[in-house]
Amino acid sequence: MLTDAQRATLLEIARHSIAYGLKHGEAAPVTVTDYPPALQENKATFVTLTIHDELRGCIGTLTAHRPLVKDVAENAFAAAFHDPRFSRLTAREFEQLHLHISILSTPEPVSFRDERDLLTQLRPRVDGLVLEDGYYRGTFLPQVWDSLPEPTQFLRHLKQKAGLSPDYWSKTLKVQRYTVEEF
Repeated sequence: MLTDAQRATLLEIARHSIAYGLKHGEAAPVTVTDYPPALQENKATFVTLTIHDELRGCIGTLTAHRPLVKDVAENAFAAAFHDPRFSRLTAREFEQLHLHISILSTPEPVSFRDERDLLTQLRPRVDGLVLEDGYYRGTFLPQVWDSLPEPTQFLRHLKQKAGLSPDYWSKTLKVQRYTVEEF
């Protein structure tokens, strides 16, 4: 768990990266060594942008492959300017923007016999899920449980997000779960 000051620093980095992107067209450069060790660790994050409680962008990584401060800066920029569901963020929208950062735990495989078994293992409002089968892949952060509170509904929508039909089932389907520290 990060301190309130470390969380504030990450939110500031995210906001600065978006502001820098509006002027320069790229994420703000980050000097990792300028930050405390806890913010230099490799972590996977998602940055979610909202305006008036409506989604405006969400981009992240599932695998910890770069320092936390850099991951937040890059994902904030990408959420603002490269989320394919939205046009590029404008300066006017920037003034109304609310940022949420989710730091992911390492995803762990879920073992299950069938869909029913999988559904009984899901922990609403706790689990984020990664679902994949071949080239199809999708994830939902634990926060998605707020809008899809029933496990069956959550799983059906996640399949659709991954590009599969809501009724899809296969013995090759893989599921991983993770938790987040969200602020």
